[in-house]
Amino acid sequence: MPEFTYKATDAGGTSAAGKISANSRGEAYRMLRERGLQPTSVAAADGSAPEQKRSGDEPLPKLTNPQLLAFTEELAELLEAGLKLEGALKVIEQRQEKSGIQPVAAHLRQRVRDGVRFSAALKECGNSFDPLYCNLAAAGEASGALPQILKRQCAYLTLIEDLRRRVVSSLLYPSVVFASAVVLMFVFLTFLVPQLSVLLGKTGQKLPTITLALIWTSEFCGKYWWAIIAFIGLAVLLARAGVRTPAGRAWWDRAILDVPVVGPVLRAKFYAEMLQTLSTLVSNGVALLNGIQLMTAASTNVFLNGLLVKVGELVGEGTGLATSLRRVGFFPPVMMDILAVGEQTGDIASSLERAARRYDKELTSRIGHLTTLVQPAIILMVALFVGVVAYSMIAGILTSVSSLKAR
Repeated sequence: MPEFTYKATDAGGTSAAGKISANSRGEAYRMLRERGLQPTSVAAADGSAPEQKRSGDEPLPKLTNPQLLAFTEELAELLEAGLKLEGALKVIEQRQEKSGIQPVAAHLRQRVRDGVRFSAALKECGNSFDPLYCNLAAAGEASGALPQILKRQCAYLTLIEDLRRRVVSSLLYPSVVFASAVVLMFVFLTFLVPQLSVLLGKTGQKLPTITLALIWTSEFCGKYWWAIIAFIGLAVLLARAGVRTPAGRAWWDRAILDVPVVGPVLRAKFYAEMLQTLSTLVSNGVALLNGIQLMTAASTNVFLNGLLVKVGELVGEGTGLATSLRRVGFFPPVMMDILAVGEQTGDIASSLERAARRYDKELTSRIGHLTTLVQPAIILMVALFVGVVAYSMIAGILTSVSSLKAR
């Protein structure tokens, strides 16, 4: 009979490890649970059947945000309809539409059949499910309210995706305008200005300084375009290498929050996401300190991550959330006032939700300001460039024509 190595915890939370003989890994899981153990990993003793590999040894695809939302919505609806977890996953696995959802659902269903907890199986799916999602699922399993928690997670994912989409869409039009300006500058300096310089050179007249500067710039770009591209590429590589260092990444993550117009948008986005995440976690039975720690693990900004670590340390020492935020010193006073009211009334989850709605509205306002200011600024830059080039060309032409008339 095959042997399997296992790691598990007992009812008191004590870790245990060892070997067990069983006909299959699923049977090994069931035997361990009959002994009062909660297995966390089971693998063949000879290493032939690793725990977190699919039968075809193919890596699981990473679910996109829309796919993750669709999976969560469908699973919540099936569970609310009365299906068991394995049956609901089977329905999702057999759906007609082909996407990355099917192999993920198949893997989860197999692991659930093997006796693995759903939240533990989610952690085996690579980066498709973040720690927040997995811990919410664990809270749902413990409380028996997995469908309701998945519904809340759907609302949360929808909100976060909406925040991301609004930020991206607000920057899309300015980016297109800026790219068009670069192309326009290239056309001017590469095609129009060289032809103009040849035409004006035939007159033999002294040209205005601004026209000579334009011609010199065009000739320089035409001769040394490779050096310009190499310089830009080297600058980008050096900047990326600097940002990858701990000190460089910390500096960049802090500096970008202070950039005019853009910084306030990023701050409002962070406030809205943090508050909504904490509200969702606390509402589903997760302790506030654990919620802050999960939010810290999910944060990608090194500077903001450090702030959350400090907040978590203060909360862990028994300090209230509002007071902890005030001591850290980065968070706005209005947020702390709202949370302080929630702590006084004993309903911190509702206060977090109210604060999240407030900063969601502020984010919308900030994005509106960004769109209002950035678009005209880029258009003004394009107009200024075109105006300088046009004035340089016209000044040179008028000087040449005036000299010809004098003759």
